[in-house]
Amino acid sequence: MELGVFFSVVLIHLLAAMSPGPTFVLCLRTAASEGFGTAAMLSIGFGIGAMLWAAGAMAGMALLFELVPALFLGLKIIGGLFLVYIAIMMFRHAKTPMPEIDTTAPRRPLSAMRMGFLAFATNPKPAVFFGAIFIGLLPTDASVLSRVLLVAMIGVNETLWYLSVARIFSLPKPRALYARMKAWTDRVFGALIAVFGLKIALT
Repeated sequence: MELGVFFSVVLIHLLAAMSPGPTFVLCLRTAASEGFGTAAMLSIGFGIGAMLWAAGAMAGMALLFELVPALFLGLKIIGGLFLVYIAIMMFRHAKTPMPEIDTTAPRRPLSAMRMGFLAFATNPKPAVFFGAIFIGLLPTDASVLSRVLLVAMIGVNETLWYLSVARIFSLPKPRALYARMKAWTDRVFGALIAVFGLKIALT
Protein backbone atom coordinates (compact mmCIF):
# COMPACT_ATOMS: atom_id res chain seq x y z
CA MET A 1 0.00 0.00 0.00
CA GLU A 2 1.32 3.45 -0.85
CA LEU A 3 2.11 5.74 2.08
CA GLY A 4 -0.13 8.41 0.57
CA VAL A 5 -3.14 6.11 0.70
CA PHE A 6 -2.27 4.94 4.22
CA PHE A 7 -2.06 8.46 5.62
CA SER A 8 -5.14 9.58 3.70
CA VAL A 9 -7.21 6.95 5.50
CA VAL A 10 -5.62 7.88 8.84
CA LEU A 11 -6.32 11.60 8.30
CA ILE A 12 -9.94 11.06 7.22
CA HIS A 13 -10.54 8.95 10.31
CA LEU A 14 -8.89 11.51 12.60
CA LEU A 15 -11.14 14.27 11.27
CA ALA A 16 -14.17 12.03 11.79
CA ALA A 17 -13.04 11.15 15.32
CA MET A 18 -12.74 14.87 16.16
CA SER A 19 -16.34 15.60 15.17
CA PRO A 20 -18.59 16.05 18.26
CA GLY A 21 -20.63 13.03 19.22
CA PRO A 22 -21.67 10.92 22.23
CA THR A 23 -18.12 9.68 22.84
CA PHE A 24 -16.87 13.27 23.05
CA VAL A 25 -19.52 14.15 25.64
CA LEU A 26 -18.78 11.00 27.65
CA CYS A 27 -15.05 11.71 27.64
CA LEU A 28 -15.46 15.36 28.63
CA ARG A 29 -17.78 14.56 31.52
CA THR A 30 -15.68 11.65 32.78
CA ALA A 31 -12.51 13.75 32.72
CA ALA A 32 -14.14 16.62 34.61
CA SER A 33 -15.89 14.46 37.20
CA GLU A 34 -13.48 11.55 37.71
CA GLY A 35 -10.11 12.77 36.55
CA PHE A 36 -7.64 12.05 33.80
CA GLY A 37 -6.83 8.46 34.78
CA THR A 38 -10.40 7.26 34.46
CA ALA A 39 -11.02 9.29 31.29
CA ALA A 40 -7.80 7.89 29.83
CA MET A 41 -9.09 4.35 30.31
CA LEU A 42 -12.38 5.40 28.71
CA SER A 43 -10.33 6.70 25.76
CA ILE A 44 -8.54 3.37 25.44
CA GLY A 45 -11.94 1.68 25.35
CA PHE A 46 -12.95 3.98 22.48
CA GLY A 47 -9.74 3.05 20.65
CA ILE A 48 -10.37 -0.67 21.05
CA GLY A 49 -13.93 -0.19 19.80
CA ALA A 50 -12.67 1.71 16.76
CA MET A 51 -10.23 -1.09 15.94
CA LEU A 52 -13.04 -3.63 16.28
CA TRP A 53 -15.18 -1.90 13.66
CA ALA A 54 -12.22 -1.12 11.38
CA ALA A 55 -11.21 -4.79 11.42
CA GLY A 56 -14.83 -5.79 10.91
CA ALA A 57 -15.15 -3.47 7.89
CA MET A 58 -12.01 -5.00 6.38
CA ALA A 59 -13.52 -8.42 6.92
CA GLY A 60 -16.63 -7.40 4.97
CA MET A 61 -18.97 -6.50 7.83
CA ALA A 62 -20.31 -3.48 5.94
CA LEU A 63 -21.30 -5.83 3.11
CA LEU A 64 -22.87 -8.19 5.67
CA PHE A 65 -25.00 -5.32 6.96
CA GLU A 66 -26.19 -4.68 3.41
CA LEU A 67 -27.07 -8.34 2.93
CA VAL A 68 -28.73 -8.67 6.36
CA PRO A 69 -30.33 -5.30 7.14
CA ALA A 70 -32.00 -6.72 10.25
CA LEU A 71 -28.58 -7.28 11.84
CA PHE A 72 -27.60 -3.66 11.28
CA LEU A 73 -30.97 -2.44 12.57
CA GLY A 74 -30.72 -4.62 15.67
CA LEU A 75 -27.23 -3.39 16.53
CA LYS A 76 -28.28 0.22 15.95
CA ILE A 77 -31.21 -0.15 18.33
CA ILE A 78 -29.02 -1.80 20.98
CA GLY A 79 -26.40 0.92 20.65
CA GLY A 80 -28.99 3.69 20.78
CA LEU A 81 -30.67 2.23 23.86
CA PHE A 82 -27.30 1.86 25.58
CA LEU A 83 -26.64 5.57 25.11
CA VAL A 84 -30.15 6.43 26.32
CA TYR A 85 -29.45 4.35 29.44
CA ILE A 86 -26.27 6.37 30.06
CA ALA A 87 -28.28 9.58 29.61
CA ILE A 88 -30.88 8.45 32.15
CA MET A 89 -28.14 7.69 34.69
CA MET A 90 -26.69 11.17 34.14
CA PHE A 91 -30.09 12.75 34.73
CA ARG A 92 -30.67 10.72 37.89
CA HIS A 93 -27.35 11.72 39.42
CA ALA A 94 -27.19 15.29 38.12
CA LYS A 95 -27.64 16.78 41.63
CA THR A 96 -25.17 14.38 43.27
CA PRO A 97 -22.13 16.39 44.42
CA MET A 98 -18.99 15.69 42.44
CA PRO A 99 -16.63 13.48 44.44
CA GLU A 100 -12.98 14.21 44.97
CA ILE A 101 -10.80 12.39 42.45
CA ASP A 102 -9.66 9.12 44.02
CA THR A 103 -6.77 7.57 42.12
CA THR A 104 -6.69 4.57 44.48
CA ALA A 105 -10.02 3.11 43.31
CA PRO A 106 -8.83 0.00 41.41
CA ARG A 107 -12.05 -0.90 39.62
CA ARG A 108 -13.02 2.49 38.29
CA PRO A 109 -10.46 2.61 35.41
CA LEU A 110 -11.37 -0.88 34.17
CA SER A 111 -15.03 -0.01 34.41
CA ALA A 112 -14.37 3.15 32.40
CA MET A 113 -12.50 1.21 29.71
CA ARG A 114 -15.40 -1.23 29.48
CA MET A 115 -17.85 1.65 29.23
CA GLY A 116 -15.81 3.23 26.43
CA PHE A 117 -15.59 -0.02 24.53
CA LEU A 118 -19.33 -0.73 24.86
CA ALA A 119 -20.27 2.82 23.87
CA PHE A 120 -18.28 2.39 20.65
CA ALA A 121 -18.86 -1.30 19.96
CA THR A 122 -22.65 -1.12 20.25
CA ASN A 123 -22.86 1.47 17.46
CA PRO A 124 -22.44 -0.29 14.08
CA LYS A 125 -22.29 2.91 12.04
CA PRO A 126 -18.47 3.10 12.22
CA ALA A 127 -18.33 -0.19 10.31
CA VAL A 128 -20.24 1.45 7.46
CA PHE A 129 -17.98 4.52 7.66
CA PHE A 130 -14.83 2.41 7.57
CA GLY A 131 -16.27 0.23 4.84
CA ALA A 132 -16.88 3.29 2.65
CA ILE A 133 -13.32 4.55 3.21
CA PHE A 134 -11.73 1.17 2.59
CA ILE A 135 -13.74 0.55 -0.57
CA GLY A 136 -12.83 3.99 -1.88
CA LEU A 137 -9.16 4.12 -0.91
CA LEU A 138 -7.77 0.76 0.15
CA PRO A 139 -6.20 -1.23 -2.70
CA THR A 140 -7.63 -4.73 -3.07
CA ASP A 141 -4.10 -6.14 -3.10
CA ALA A 142 -3.04 -4.42 0.14
CA SER A 143 -0.90 -6.75 2.24
CA VAL A 144 -2.04 -8.25 5.54
CA LEU A 145 0.68 -6.28 7.35
CA SER A 146 -0.49 -2.95 5.91
CA ARG A 147 -4.08 -3.77 6.88
CA VAL A 148 -3.05 -4.64 10.44
CA LEU A 149 -1.01 -1.44 10.71
CA LEU A 150 -3.96 0.58 9.42
CA VAL A 151 -6.34 -0.90 12.00
CA ALA A 152 -3.74 -0.22 14.71
CA MET A 153 -3.34 3.40 13.58
CA ILE A 154 -7.10 3.89 13.69
CA GLY A 155 -7.07 2.70 17.29
CA VAL A 156 -4.16 5.04 18.09
CA ASN A 157 -5.96 7.93 16.37
CA GLU A 158 -9.11 7.45 18.39
CA THR A 159 -7.28 6.97 21.66
CA LEU A 160 -4.91 9.93 21.29
CA TRP A 161 -7.69 12.33 20.33
CA TYR A 162 -9.74 11.41 23.39
CA LEU A 163 -6.68 11.42 25.63
CA SER A 164 -6.23 15.04 24.56
CA VAL A 165 -9.85 15.80 25.41
CA ALA A 166 -9.47 13.98 28.72
CA ARG A 167 -6.33 15.91 29.64
CA ILE A 168 -7.84 19.32 28.91
CA PHE A 169 -11.04 18.73 30.87
CA SER A 170 -9.30 17.08 33.83
CA LEU A 171 -7.25 20.23 34.55
CA PRO A 172 -8.22 22.20 37.69
CA LYS A 173 -9.92 25.17 36.00
CA PRO A 174 -12.16 23.20 33.60
CA ARG A 175 -12.92 20.76 36.42
CA ALA A 176 -13.84 23.57 38.82
CA LEU A 177 -16.06 25.17 36.18
CA TYR A 178 -17.81 21.85 35.60
CA ALA A 179 -18.27 21.34 39.37
CA ARG A 180 -20.00 24.70 39.72
CA MET A 181 -22.45 23.91 36.93
CA LYS A 182 -22.71 20.15 37.41
CA ALA A 183 -26.48 19.83 37.92
CA TRP A 184 -27.60 21.57 34.75
CA THR A 185 -24.51 20.54 32.77
CA ASP A 186 -25.20 16.86 33.43
CA ARG A 187 -28.78 17.36 32.32
CA VAL A 188 -27.65 19.06 29.11
CA PHE A 189 -25.03 16.35 28.46
CA GLY A 190 -27.60 13.68 29.26
CA ALA A 191 -30.04 15.22 26.80
CA LEU A 192 -27.34 15.36 24.12
CA ILE A 193 -26.40 11.73 24.64
CA ALA A 194 -30.07 10.73 24.56
CA VAL A 195 -30.51 12.59 21.28
CA PHE A 196 -27.40 10.90 19.85
CA GLY A 197 -28.74 7.54 21.01
CA LEU A 198 -32.13 8.06 19.42
CA LYS A 199 -30.50 9.31 16.23
CA ILE A 200 -28.35 6.17 16.05
CA ALA A 201 -31.35 3.92 16.68
CA LEU A 202 -33.74 5.65 14.27
CA THR A 203 -31.62 6.74 11.30
